[in-house]
Amino acid sequence: MQEGNTIVVSGYGLDIERIFNAILELVLGSPERVDGVFQFFGTLWTIYAVFAFILSALFLFGIIYSIIRRGELAELRDHALHELEHHFEEHHHSSKNERWEQASHHIESDNPNDWRLAIIEADIMLEEALDALGYAGITIGDKLKQASPQFFTTLDDAWKAHRVRNEIAHRGSDFVLTKRLAKETIEQYRRVFTELHII
Repeated sequence: MQEGNTIVVSGYGLDIERIFNAILELVLGSPERVDGVFQFFGTLWTIYAVFAFILSALFLFGIIYSIIRRGELAELRDHALHELEHHFEEHHHSSKNERWEQASHHIESDNPNDWRLAIIEADIMLEEALDALGYAGITIGDKLKQASPQFFTTLDDAWKAHRVRNEIAHRGSDFVLTKRLAKETIEQYRRVFTELHII
């Protein structure tokens, strides 16, 4: 049975605190030294508590600062990336538009050589677009074989236009390119480039 700090055993009371103090007096030699030890550990605990509080406050401040700073850096990075993408797209898109305008201009000529030039230039643009989409292969035909009509709805137009370009490249002047076929071919390229957001 226990009452306060006193344990009662078989009708006799044992005062644990008094026994503990007696042991300390026996070890340290006097009650003053016992009080000194308690006072020392009390002071040490107070110093530890203050130090732990300050350290916790510093850690908390560091965590809050890191979160805020990380958000600011992420915002700056996203802004810089957006600017670079915008600049690249503006420059790249403008460049491809100029090339397409040249091809469109050549197709309106009465000179069959200009029609051939327009188709060859458009085919180069097609290859660059396929490369940008990640289609691998040595030839444009290899790259087109990897495409799926489900995701590339103008794939048939790309094949037809590319076949005309191959006839021009392989047969040269033996291939009779009419203005009608040239215009149809350029129109097929136009549909492909519109889907791929090149023009």
